[in-house]
Amino acid sequence: MSDLWAALCLVFVLEGLILFAVPGFWRRNAEQMLTMPTQTLRRIGAGVLAAGLIALYFVRG
Repeated sequence: MSDLWAALCLVFVLEGLILFAVPGFWRRNAEQMLTMPTQTLRRIGAGVLAAGLIALYFVRG
């Protein structure tokens, strides 16, 4: 269970780092995502999810 909490903390660190280092880039991406159809966002989310699971399999496997 502590690995899960550690992973969630790293997500916060990475999100915060992006917002701190390149806020304009983050804002432009957020604005572009607002104009995308929901189905496109779902596909992107599914792709990122799959890539994360595959990477986790190789790292932890």
